[in-house]
Amino acid sequence: MRFSVLGSGSGGNCVYIESNNTALLVDSGFSGRETAARLALIDRSVESLAAVFITHEHQDHISGAGVLSRRCRIPLFANERTYQGAGKTLAKPFRRDEFQTGEPICFRNLEIRSFAISHDAGDPVGFIVDDGVHRLGICTDTGAVSRLIRRRLSDCQALILEFNHDPLLLKNGPYPVALQQRVRSSRGHLSNGEGAELLAALDHEGLQQVVLAHLSETNNLPELAYREAAAVLQPIGRSSILDCACQTIPTRLFELT
Repeated sequence: MRFSVLGSGSGGNCVYIESNNTALLVDSGFSGRETAARLALIDRSVESLAAVFITHEHQDHISGAGVLSRRCRIPLFANERTYQGAGKTLAKPFRRDEFQTGEPICFRNLEIRSFAISHDAGDPVGFIVDDGVHRLGICTDTGAVSRLIRRRLSDCQALILEFNHDPLLLKNGPYPVALQQRVRSSRGHLSNGEGAELLAALDHEGLQQVVLAHLSETNNLPELAYREAAAVLQPIGRSSILDCACQTIPTRLFELT
């Protein structure tokens, strides 16, 4: 299995995953042209895509999904409330597929399973992508960590986890109080400390790669997120498995072995 976070943050979110000749996207928050340009940076193309899976209906996760579905003639997978909340943006994909949150989806050689997260959207989800050998867990845009989230993300060989904000930068930054409260709420976003606490619960000797994602460009710094994540890995000194996704360029193409 290989994957790359093509971009992550309030300006757009998209994850590329491939295994055994099946390639897909989780979320599509960039224009079709921008998605193609970012795929080219990791030597991939939109023509290779077989599907797009959507976590929730916020524009930074869906703005390019309908365009890519029609352009590449591929199915779009989302749950019912996400389709309802997305309105016209997801109204006319090439093929509309609905899943029930929590049910496994067998797609070609992959099993993709959604799980409920806590965010201010209709029915937001994270995903586990399993090719029978490796499991990649994706959990961003959640303001709280449930036992279900911990259970679903256990035993993954790779994780994409939210490290959204530093509490002090958020408190002293330019966001108005109401927006700060929204970010900190149980339906908002995880802080670096909360993300690190989740990572500590999920760490195991088979974990090969962790990508810190959805970092706020206003209320966080990569070095702050990285430091808190590195501090909880056991044994200390395994920071080589950490990487930070950013808004402007894709990560490298990670390969699980």
